[in-house]
Amino acid sequence: MSGPIAAATSAGQKRVALRAGLGSDRIQRWPGAFNPLVAKLIQEIGFEGVYVSGAVMSAELGLPDIGLTTLTEVTARGRQIASVTDLPVLIDADTGFGEPMNAARTVTLLEDAGLAGCHIEDQVNPKRCGHLDGKAVVAADEMVRRIRAAVAARRDPNFVICARTDARGIEGLDAAIERASAYADAGADLIFTEALADAAEFAKFRAAVNVPLLANMTEFGKSELLSAGALEDLGYNAVIYPVTTLRLAMFAVEQGLREIAATGTQSDLVGRMQHRARLYELLEYQKYNDFDSGIFNFTVSE
Repeated sequence: MSGPIAAATSAGQKRVALRAGLGSDRIQRWPGAFNPLVAKLIQEIGFEGVYVSGAVMSAELGLPDIGLTTLTEVTARGRQIASVTDLPVLIDADTGFGEPMNAARTVTLLEDAGLAGCHIEDQVNPKRCGHLDGKAVVAADEMVRRIRAAVAARRDPNFVICARTDARGIEGLDAAIERASAYADAGADLIFTEALADAAEFAKFRAAVNVPLLANMTEFGKSELLSAGALEDLGYNAVIYPVTTLRLAMFAVEQGLREIAATGTQSDLVGRMQHRARLYELLEYQKYNDFDSGIFNFTVSE
């Protein structure tokens, strides 16, 4: 349960939970949260963790996912989301925001912000969305230096450092597997291979790499959408749904705005809205009221 103002579970406890989940025989499901309120809903519904997508954060700012966001912006949003949930939060750290030394600093700031882990990718900086064409990856040894720097910089050994490779669509599946093995040898705790095509490719990757694996089930991309159960049967340890909640929300917002523009009223939309009472329940208004009453329930003696 959350505390009176913020999550009761410490960052250290969340990192232990993340490690335990990755070491279990159950796949860890991490929907993307585009704001802290969504993270609270993810926890309430019973998922194992929360994901913070760099593409979503860029979109929220009205920017394309081409490396325009800064470490400061990403850290701030990560802190806001991690502070309201007892679940571990994994955040997208793009390329580490620069050279290996930058990747090291990225890890220290994300640790301080209460995140449970981050992923760093092997794209050329500035990067682009992993499901677009025209990407480029750095040499494998350069990415190895990024991972080594990130691992060396962390102070909590339970902070999870995930290495993402975008090599599948550029150099082919075998090259991506070779890179993933090198990144694991460099100290990565979790491997995220972007834009695998289908179940057969997910299976081949699992058979070749002997560390925990993360699957990306993003819509409208290059990967077949596999269920969490199917991925678990394939031996995957975690799955992210990075942009799903934003896409759902933006679709509903656009439909609603178009109706208001056309009719001049939102009256026919009310049944498709979250009720005020439900919002207050999710925000735990009563808990704050109880906390406030308990603090100020005193008398001043003469």
